[in-house]
Amino acid sequence: MWFSFWRSRDRFSLEELRYLTDLLKKIQVVNEVNKDFVIEALRSIAEIVTYGDQHDPTFFEFFMEQQLLGDFVRILKISKTVSVAIQLLQTMSIMIQNFRSEHSIYFLFSNEHVNYLITYSFDFNNEELLSYYISFLRAISGKLNKSTISLLVKTQNDEVISFPLYTEAIRFAFHEENMVRIAVRALTLNVYHVGDEAVNRYVTSGSLADYFSNLVTYFRKQCVALDGLVSRASQNPCPESTSSILASIDEIEDFLYYFSDVISSGVPNLGRLITDNMLQILIFPLLLPSLGTEPTKGSFIGATTSLYLICCILRIVKTKDLANSIAVAFFCSPNDFIKTSQYTPNGNINGHELTHERRQLDNGSLGIEEDTGRLRVCIPNSSDSSQASTAEDVPTTHCNDGSRYALSEQLLSYIINGSEIQVSGSLTVLATLLQTKELDESMLDALGILPQRKQHKKLLLQALVGEGQDEEQLFSWESSSAKDGAFNVIDGYLQHLKGEYSISCSCREAGVSPRVHRLQVIDALLSLFCRSNISAETLWDGGWLLHQLLPYSEVEIGVHRLNMLKDSYENCTNSLLLEVRGIWPDLLLTVLVDEWKKCRKAIEASSPCKEPKCMLLQSTKSSSDGESSLSAGERMRETVKMFVLHHQLQIVCSGGSLPDQLPLNSAIDPIENSRALTSGIEVTVPRAGTEISLADAVPCRIAFERGKERHFCFLAILRGAAGWLLLAEELPLKNKSGILRVAAPLSGCNPKIDDKHSKWLHLRIRPSTLPFVDPCKYDGYGKGKTRALIDGRWTLAFRDEESCKSALSMIVEKMDHLRDEVGRRLDSLLNLNRPVK
Repeated sequence: MWFSFWRSRDRFSLEELRYLTDLLKKIQVVNEVNKDFVIEALRSIAEIVTYGDQHDPTFFEFFMEQQLLGDFVRILKISKTVSVAIQLLQTMSIMIQNFRSEHSIYFLFSNEHVNYLITYSFDFNNEELLSYYISFLRAISGKLNKSTISLLVKTQNDEVISFPLYTEAIRFAFHEENMVRIAVRALTLNVYHVGDEAVNRYVTSGSLADYFSNLVTYFRKQCVALDGLVSRASQNPCPESTSSILASIDEIEDFLYYFSDVISSGVPNLGRLITDNMLQILIFPLLLPSLGTEPTKGSFIGATTSLYLICCILRIVKTKDLANSIAVAFFCSPNDFIKTSQYTPNGNINGHELTHERRQLDNGSLGIEEDTGRLRVCIPNSSDSSQASTAEDVPTTHCNDGSRYALSEQLLSYIINGSEIQVSGSLTVLATLLQTKELDESMLDALGILPQRKQHKKLLLQALVGEGQDEEQLFSWESSSAKDGAFNVIDGYLQHLKGEYSISCSCREAGVSPRVHRLQVIDALLSLFCRSNISAETLWDGGWLLHQLLPYSEVEIGVHRLNMLKDSYENCTNSLLLEVRGIWPDLLLTVLVDEWKKCRKAIEASSPCKEPKCMLLQSTKSSSDGESSLSAGERMRETVKMFVLHHQLQIVCSGGSLPDQLPLNSAIDPIENSRALTSGIEVTVPRAGTEISLADAVPCRIAFERGKERHFCFLAILRGAAGWLLLAEELPLKNKSGILRVAAPLSGCNPKIDDKHSKWLHLRIRPSTLPFVDPCKYDGYGKGKTRALIDGRWTLAFRDEESCKSALSMIVEKMDHLRDEVGRRLDSLLNLNRPVK
C-alpha cells in the first residue's frame, strides 16, 4: 500500500489531496513502520492546502468537509514517535502562517482542535519538539485580531476565564533557551496589541498579573549576573570577558525594550504593573542602595553596574511615573530604600538575599521566587527650605542622621573623588536625567541640571502670563516662583513615594534652592576638570554637561570657579608645550586641528557621544611599553584633547562662541625649507625613487640585513612642520645627484653617537603616522593591515668622526627648526592672557 504513495501524480491537485486524505484516515496506529509515510502525508497535505488557499478555494472546502483537523488530532493521539508530533506542529504552523484567507483562519480557530494541540502534553524534554511547539504558538498569535481572538478564549458572563494560548506560552517565559524567551515575548505582545478589553482584563488580573512581577524578578537576576561578569572582568580583563558582558548587555536591553513595548501596547494597568514592580523589586531595593559609599559586601551590586542600569531604564522605558519616581529618589539617602528585614542589630545590612541570588546564578538557575515585601518607613522631616546662598558659598546638605549623603550628592562625590568608571557612570546618569523628556522640568531644576535655556524659557513664559517678576528678577539665577514651583513638584512626588511605596526621605535635599544644586553640580564639574587621573574622553562628557548648564555671564559662574578652570588650563598648556619638544611635534598641529573639531562637535552635540554600556567595558590600552613612539603618540593625543577641552571651556565660560577653526599662525616657507627645496623635495612626504640633490649629503654605510652592508648618502631636511631623514644612492653619471631609497621621520629619532665607536650614529626610527591620524592604514591601535606599528633602529657608519658629527649637527639643527616652527604656529593660540571671544 505504501509504495502506491510514491506513484507519479500532479502534486498540487484535488486528486492528490483526496488520495492523501483517504490514506491518512485508514491509519489506526503510528509506529516505526509507517511513521515516514505519516510524516510525508502531513507535510504534503500542508503544502497542498496552502496552495489551494491562495489559488483554488475548492481545496480548502475539501479540507473542511473531511474534517482533516480532527484527523490531525487523532494521528497525534495514536502516535508513538516524537517525529510525528514534530511534523504535525510544523504542518499546523505552515498552514497558519501562509493562509491568506480570513475564512480559512476562522475555520482553523473555530473549533477546539487548536486549543487541544496547545494544551496537549508534549514531551518538552525534546528540544526540537519544543522549538516547533513555540513556533506553532507564535504563528497563532500572528493571526490574532479582535475577531479571531474570541475563537481561542472561553468566556463566562462576558469575562474571559480561559485563554490557553497565553497561559501556556508564559510557562516558557523564563526558559533557558534565549530564542524560546524571545518568541514568548513576541507572542504576548501580539496578544496585548489586539486591544480586546475582556482579554486585557484577563491578563492583568489574578495570578496572571504575577507574570509581570516574575518578569521583573527574572530581570533583576539578570542584572545581578551582569554585575558578576563586570566584577570578574575588572579583576581579570580579557576579550572573552568583554564578549560575555556585551552579550549580557544585549539581553538586558532587549528585556527593557520588551517592557517598553508592553507599556506602549495600550493595555490599561500594564504600565502601572510594570512600573510598580520595577520600583519595588529592582530599583528601590537593589539599584539605588548600591550607589551608597559603603555597601556591605554581598548585599548589593556594584555602583557602576547600578549606574548603567538606571541609565538604561530611563532611556528605554519611557514612562512619566517611572522617570519621576527615579529622579525624586535621588533626594533620598541609600538607607531610605533598605528593607527593614535587611537590618541587623549591629547596624549592618544583611547580605543573605543577594548572596542567595548569586548562588543561584552560579548554579545556573534563574528562579523567579522573590521576597517583594514592603520597604521600610522613615519618619519624614519637616519641609525646611534652606536659604539661597551666594555664588561663592555653596552649602552641602546631609541626611539628618549624618550617616549618608543624598544620592544626588553621591553622584557629585563620584565626580569629584571617584574612579574613572565612577565618574563616567555619574556623568552618564546626569546626562540621561537631563535628556529624559518624561521628567518634569521642575524636577530637573531641583536636581540642578535644568539646561539654562529651558530655565530662561520657563521664566519668560511665567512673565508673559503675569506670574513673573521684573526684568532683573526674570533673568537672574534665582526667583521665588521657580524655587516654590520646584519644591511643590518634588514634595508631591515624595508624598507619592511615601503613600505608594512606604518610602520617606530622611534628607533635607528637597528643601534646598535649585540654585544651590546647580552650583553644586557646576562646582563638581569644575573640580573634575582639574583632576589629572581622569581621561580626556570622560572629561569631554563633563564638558558637554557643563555646556548645558552654563549661564550667560562670568559673574553668575563665580570668580573662584573661573580661576580654578584657568589654573587647569595653564597646566594643560604647559603639557602641550612639552609635546612640542617630544617625539611627535610634526603631527601635533594635525592632531590639534582634528581634535578641536571633534571636541567642539562633542560639546555642542544634542547628546553625549558615548553609549551607557561603555562604562562597563574596560578601556583597551596599548600593549607597547612606555618608551615606544606609539605610547608617546597616545600620550600626545591625550594631552591635545585635554588642552582643546580646557581652551573651549575658557571660551564657553566667558560667553563666547566656539570658532570653527583654531587660531593658528599660517605656515611660512623661508630658510627652514631651503635644504628641502635645494634637494629637489617639493612634496610634504618624500617618495622613494625621487631624484634629489646630494650637495649637503654625508656618505655613510648601513646594513638593513645581517651581512649586507649598503652605501648611501645621508641627508636631513625640513618641509614646514615636517622633517625627514633621507638615504639616497648616488648617481654615478650625475654629480651631486642621487635616487632617494629610504625616508624616515626626523622627529623622535633621538640621535646619539656610539660610546665606543665615534664613527657610528644611532637613530630611532618611529612610524611616519599614528593609527588615529591615518586610520585607513590600520585596523586598530598598534595593528596594521600589513605590519605592526613598532619602532626601528638605524646605525649609520661614517668615514670619520667629523662626518659623524656633521650628520649629528644636521639632525639637531633641523629638529630645532622644526620645533621652532611648530611653536611659532601655536603662538596665537597659546599667548592669550584671557579667553578668546
